[in-house]
Amino acid sequence: MRALLTAASFALLALPGVAMAQDKPNPAGEAELAKMLEGRIAGAPVNCLSVNRMDNSTIVDGTAIVYRSGSTLYVNRPRAGAERLDSDNILLTKLSGSQLCSVDAVDLLDRSSRSWNGFVSLGQFVPYKLSTASN
Repeated sequence: MRALLTAASFALLALPGVAMAQDKPNPAGEAELAKMLEGRIAGAPVNCLSVNRMDNSTIVDGTAIVYRSGSTLYVNRPRAGAERLDSDNILLTKLSGSQLCSVDAVDLLDRSSRSWNGFVSLGQFVPYKLSTASN
């Protein structure tokens, strides 16, 4: 089962819209993300998320931002700036409506100094739901 999930994870990286935004993947970040997504199945990417339904977000260093909505995890691999993602950053999101979309940029603030530390340009949000298959 584990080999099947690993193979499926690598296959997802080859899909358009799911590919790495940066040239060099962060192995530690990829391993952390794979662990978070263990036992989950990817759905079709979406362009926007309703902020009213989001529970929290997690930065995966140099790799992605994971937004939680109920039991679903939405993985966003930024189109630009993913290498700037660091768990010591705070995400500063400026919304013009009630949705966070793939055309938005998110500023990064250093957690200790609260100084600007760059930004990321969001990509599509890939939903990952818990698998209903038994092991």
